[in-house]
Amino acid sequence: MRVLVVTAVRAEADSVVAGLCPDGPVTSHRVPGGHTLRRCAGTGTAVDVLAGGVGPAAAAAATATALTAAASTPGAPPYDLVVSAGIGGGFAGVAPLGAVVVADAMVAADLGAQTPDGHLPVEELGFGRSVHRPAALSERVAEVLGAVHGPVLTVSTVTGTAARAAELTARHPRAAVEAMEGFGVAEAAASHGVPVAEIRAVSNAVGPRDRAAWRVGEALDALRDAFRLLIPVLDEEAR
Repeated sequence: MRVLVVTAVRAEADSVVAGLCPDGPVTSHRVPGGHTLRRCAGTGTAVDVLAGGVGPAAAAAATATALTAAASTPGAPPYDLVVSAGIGGGFAGVAPLGAVVVADAMVAADLGAQTPDGHLPVEELGFGRSVHRPAALSERVAEVLGAVHGPVLTVSTVTGTAARAAELTARHPRAAVEAMEGFGVAEAAASHGVPVAEIRAVSNAVGPRDRAAWRVGEALDALRDAFRLLIPVLDEEAR
């Protein structure tokens, strides 16, 4: 089994690599677009980790580039799964600081149109889609990780007010986490016919922007620990 993990920034990718490969060596190689894939040697499942950039557009472009490079490399196996991973904001009462969330839906929460009556998702405009459903193994992953299993919202602008948090909660009452890349990764994976998943660790609460209350280090540690537990699940899936 071959898996591509896409994060936004290097710190998230470092945590993923540390979880996948706490002791073994890490190899790296370049792909078009100036991105570097890192892989842990010695694991049963081949996992490539890529820091693709912030936001859905950058994430989609980086993911598509890596998938295309894999598909066009003679003798290289294709990817069997793409995982969007990183930290994000947790919705009150669903995903507290330090919690891990596995998506049961990957939602483009601000893709659509603003109207006097509120937000219209792109489907109601008659074109496009705003939701991707993750691979069937996501439920099993959530169980093994002891994670919340709920929707992850992708936004282009991070929420910074109570009013915006309330609006998102009203439209997506089961939402667990807000982040910026998952839907973009899912769009690229879908265009290549590859299943997708999303794993997030909660660094802050969705709502008024309060940097002093963020727990980025703790969230990165939780992300590392989640990926340490993930490899046996992937190895089991590959059998």
